[in-house]
Amino acid sequence: EGVRNELQRQYVAQGRYSAEVDAEVVPQPRNRVGLKININEGTVASIQHINVVGNKVFSDEDLTDLFELKTSNWLSFFKNDDKYAREKLSGDLERLRSYYLDRGYINMDIASTQVSITPDKKNVYITVNINEGEKYSVKSVKLSGDLKVPEDQVKSLLLVQPGQVFSRKVMTTTSELITRRLGNEGYTFANVNGVPTPNNEDHTVDITFVVDPGKRAYVNRINYRGNTKSEDEVLRREMRQMEGGWASTYLIDQSKTRLDRLGFFKEVNVETPPVPGTDDQVDVNYAVEEQASGSITASVGFAQSAGLILGGSISQNNFLGTGNKVSIGLTRSEYQSRYNFSYVDPYYTPDGVSLGYSAFYRTTNYDDLDVDVASYAVDSLGAGINLGYPISETSRLTYGLTVQQDEIKTGKYTVDEIFDFVEKEGDKYLNFKGSVGWSESTLNKGVLATRGHSQSLVFESTLPGSDLSFFKLDYRAQYFHPITDNYTLRLHTELGYGDGYGSTSGLPFYENYYAGGFNSVRGFKDSTLGPRSTPSNGSKPGTLADPDQDPLPFGGNALVQGGVEVMFPLPFVKDQRSLRTSVFWDVGNVFDTKCDSTRTSASGKKVECNDIDLSGMASSVGIGVTWITALGPLSFALAMPIKKPDDEAETQVFQFSLGQTF
Repeated sequence: EGVRNELQRQYVAQGRYSAEVDAEVVPQPRNRVGLKININEGTVASIQHINVVGNKVFSDEDLTDLFELKTSNWLSFFKNDDKYAREKLSGDLERLRSYYLDRGYINMDIASTQVSITPDKKNVYITVNINEGEKYSVKSVKLSGDLKVPEDQVKSLLLVQPGQVFSRKVMTTTSELITRRLGNEGYTFANVNGVPTPNNEDHTVDITFVVDPGKRAYVNRINYRGNTKSEDEVLRREMRQMEGGWASTYLIDQSKTRLDRLGFFKEVNVETPPVPGTDDQVDVNYAVEEQASGSITASVGFAQSAGLILGGSISQNNFLGTGNKVSIGLTRSEYQSRYNFSYVDPYYTPDGVSLGYSAFYRTTNYDDLDVDVASYAVDSLGAGINLGYPISETSRLTYGLTVQQDEIKTGKYTVDEIFDFVEKEGDKYLNFKGSVGWSESTLNKGVLATRGHSQSLVFESTLPGSDLSFFKLDYRAQYFHPITDNYTLRLHTELGYGDGYGSTSGLPFYENYYAGGFNSVRGFKDSTLGPRSTPSNGSKPGTLADPDQDPLPFGGNALVQGGVEVMFPLPFVKDQRSLRTSVFWDVGNVFDTKCDSTRTSASGKKVECNDIDLSGMASSVGIGVTWITALGPLSFALAMPIKKPDDEAETQVFQFSLGQTF
C-alpha cells in the first residue's frame, strides 16, 4: 500500500490526476512473494483558468503574464505550457512574490493557493489569494563590517539610495557588486548580506549591508579539463590569473572570457573549489568543450573550355591543437592553377606578439585556352609577412609587408576599362605594399558571439619602388546587444575606399571592391552589385566586338554596406550552442568615384557607373541559419531583395556557404 500511495503521489505532482496505480501481491515458491504493479498513467491535466484574487495595484493580466504555466491556447500544442505541475506552480508563486518585492511591497503575502480539479480529472483551475500590503521606500542605507577596500569605492557600488522605492532585486544586486569587488582583491569567500528593517509607521525601510570579507584566498593550482585537442599551453597563455597570487574574481573571469574569444570551445566553465585542509587556498578549474575551429572544402567540376577542375581548401584556426592558424588552398584545371598558403602564430613571443606569413600563386596558360572567348586574366605571384602587437586586453596593432607581381593577359573581348588601364600602365607590375591596422574586440565569444563589439581599421598602400601607386582604407565593425535572454540585436557595417596617387590615376581594376552575396547583401548574387564594364565594340586595337554586349559587374573603388539582425533560438532544438538563427536586413553597394558619366555600349545598353549615392543602395530582408559542423561553419540564407539599385542587379533568393558565419 505504501508503494502504491507513493507512486500515486508522484503522478499527482506531475498533474496526472487520472493516473491509476494498483499493487498486487503474487505468491511465489519457497515462501516468497512477488509485487505486481499495474499503472495507467492517464493524461496531464490542462489548465483552464488562473485567477489571482486580492490584487489592486497590478492588473490580472500583468500578474498572470509572470506565470510559466499558461491557460490552454493555440500555442499550447507547441509550447506544452498548459500542463499543470506542482513544481512549476511553486516557481510561479515565487516569481509573483518577487514581482511585488521588487516594487516596494515588502509585506506582500500569498495567503493561500487552491488547485481545483474537474470531475473527469482532465482540467484544473488555479486560484491564488494574495495580500498586497503597502508600498515602502528606502529611508537610509548603511555599511557594516570590515570592508577591506576604501569605503568610498564601496559606496560607489550602492545602487540603493534613500528616497527610492524599495526593491529586493536592487538590494541583492548591490550585495553581489560588493561581493565581486572584494573578490577582485582576493576575498573570494566574502559574504555580503543586505538586511532590510521595515518601519511600518511611515512605510520606509532602513537597509544595512553587512560585510564579512573572510580570509584572503590564494590560488593553489589552475587546472584544465576537456581540452582533448588543444594543448594545455594554448589555454594557459590566455590566463590573467596566476598561480600563487591571490584569487581575483576579475582576473579569473577575464581569463574565461579570453578562452571564449579563441573560438576553439563550444563552452567554457570555471569553478574555484577550496583546497581541502586549508582555509585560504583555492584551485581554479576550467572545463572546456572543444568544437570545430576550421573548415574543409573540396570540389570537382568540368567546363568545356577548361576541362576537369579540381579544387580544395583547408583552414584551421587551431592547427594540431597549437593555436596556430594555417590555411591552404588550391585549384587546378587544364588552363589555370591557383595556390595559396598562410600561417599565423598568435604567440610568437610570450607577450602575445603575433607573426604571420602568406604566399600565393595564380597563373593562366593561354596555350590551352581559346583566347577568343577570354576577356582578361591576371597572373599573380606574391608573399607577405605581418606582425601584431597587443596594446591592451582588447585591442592590437598590426603591420604588414607584401611583395606582389601581377601580369595582365587580355583577350579578344577585353572590356574598355581594362584595355584603357593596360594601355596606360602596361601589363606587368611589381608592387611593394605596406599596411598598418588597428583592431579591437570585446566580444564574449570568438564564434557565434552574443554580446560586445569588434572593429578594425586597416590602411594599405604601395611603397616607393612600386610600379603602381595606390592605397586602400577599410573599416569593419559589429555590435551585439542582448535584448532578452533569448534574443540578441546585431548591427554591422563595412566601409572601404581606394584610389591612386602620383602617376596612377585610380585604383587598379583588379583591386576593386565588390558587393553582393554572403557577408555582404544577401539575396543578390556574389559580387554582382555596383558599376559594370563597357563591352568591347571592336574599336580598340587587337579586340573584337563582344557579340553579347552585356555589361558585366566590374566593382568599384568605394564600398558601403551594413545591416541589422535579430538573433533568436531555432524552434524545437534543445542545444543552441552550435546554431545561430536570425532575421536580417542587409543594405549596401559599390561605387566608382572616378566615374565620368553613364556610358552606352555598342548595343545601346546603358553601362552603370555611379559615384557614391546612398539612395542607390541595394537592400534585402530574410532569414539566415549558421551551424557549426565538423567541416566548419555551414550557413544558409533565404533572402528577398526589396530594392534593386538598377535593372542589371542579379538576385539569388537561396544562398549557402561553407566556412563563413554571419
